[in-house]
Amino acid sequence: MTEVAASELRLPQTVALVGGGVIGGGWAARLLLNGIDVSVYDPGPDAERRLLEVVDHARAAFDRLTFAPLPPEGRLSFADSIEAAVSGAEFVQESTPERLELKQELLAQISRSVAPDVPIASSTSGLRPTDMAKAMGNPERLLVGHPFNPVYLIPLVELCGGTLTSSSVIERAGSLYRGIGMHPVTVRTEVDGFLADRLLEALWREALWLVNDDVATVSELDDAIRYGAGLRWAFMGTFLTYRIAGGEQGMHHFLEQFGPALALPWTKLSDVPELTPELIDKIVAQSDAQAAGQSVSALEQWRDESLVSLLHGLRSQDSGAGATLAQWERRLMSIAPSGMASDAAGEQIAAPLVLVDREVPPSWIDYNGHMTESRYLELFSEAVDALLRWIGVTGDYLESGRSYFTVETHLRHLGQLFAGERVTVSTQMLAYDEKRIHLFHSIARHGEQEPVATAEQMQLHVDSTAGRASPAGAEVLARVRALCDAHATLTVPDAVGRRIVIP
Repeated sequence: MTEVAASELRLPQTVALVGGGVIGGGWAARLLLNGIDVSVYDPGPDAERRLLEVVDHARAAFDRLTFAPLPPEGRLSFADSIEAAVSGAEFVQESTPERLELKQELLAQISRSVAPDVPIASSTSGLRPTDMAKAMGNPERLLVGHPFNPVYLIPLVELCGGTLTSSSVIERAGSLYRGIGMHPVTVRTEVDGFLADRLLEALWREALWLVNDDVATVSELDDAIRYGAGLRWAFMGTFLTYRIAGGEQGMHHFLEQFGPALALPWTKLSDVPELTPELIDKIVAQSDAQAAGQSVSALEQWRDESLVSLLHGLRSQDSGAGATLAQWERRLMSIAPSGMASDAAGEQIAAPLVLVDREVPPSWIDYNGHMTESRYLELFSEAVDALLRWIGVTGDYLESGRSYFTVETHLRHLGQLFAGERVTVSTQMLAYDEKRIHLFHSIARHGEQEPVATAEQMQLHVDSTAGRASPAGAEVLARVRALCDAHATLTVPDAVGRRIVIP
């Protein structure tokens, strides 16, 4: 499908929706938030309320989805007939119940009410466009535009034409969908269920057998997906996953090693194509094209970075594998670092504590080619977390709702960091009282003394249960005192107490 430059893309001013349920409401939300006027026809008695609720959910999601400025929201109107809804529309999206006779009747009615060159897309999840177009006028402008719920967040839309569908109509629909942030995939051959639902149906059938045979519960089967392969599927799909599993020899080696397992009675879906040399060659060639010359090692690094990002996102919602990550982190935070007891007892720590030692990953690099500002703050945050473990803010202490919160930071950038460089963060304790600690952090390249960035911070002890600042516990204060006494002999950095001024 031909790509259109973003600067050259012209979105329609008005799109008509026939059907305003869960899918139609999702279409309305995505279109409206992309600045397109939407006219809706749905005879359901509660259709308007339900659709407006979906749009409200989408607004809340888009506020967190992108930092890019959204266009002024499109205008939403409700019509009392199909003719009124589609009048003047440049594109029509039908999202009505999955009954062939109903869709044939509605699509024929739509085709009589709009100009003959207006594309008409059906959201059907499995019906063939050739069958749906039988009663239409100008059936060459009908295609399937099959989305996934929620339409305003999931970008996939499957495009499928019938025997009479014009290729230019599929191009126009693809341009519209891309323009509103979607990823169109064109189905090469008209088949029932298209692509994604056929894959989902195979998984669904096998899941039903596993429940039927008391092999697993529905919860266990969902966990098997969301804690395992589902994480990789989010960005790799099936074939790229298997290419990496084949190691340096790639897809060909994987098929040779695991292909014979298709003959084993692992699943109820035993009707599979024979892995002939011709099929193997086809898969290998397409897999090579998909990898675009990247080595398995490069693909593995990309996979790992993508998984880390995905797990971090899930952790922020305490959901699925992200909840598992958060639980593991809480256990790590409850483990006091070795040597803490002797340090608290008064052993002198004569230099700033080196609390972080790590490599700058490629994902931390911004469009200027160096580490982005937020990652400096992330490194300083890691140092604070490590310091809290040093002073005993772990386990039961955290569970009680007590910890130190950052209330002030002064960050200085003195140099640039690049992907692959190893850095350390050292922390000096400047002062404390029963509620506050005053810290100075320095980031430097591994083995070097000259700082690349510094941060002066004030941490405030807070009792979250009470909702206010509070004195730290006696044991924590004792460790803070010991560390501050040890650092009292260190030179106070020149940057401490500096402020931003223009002379």
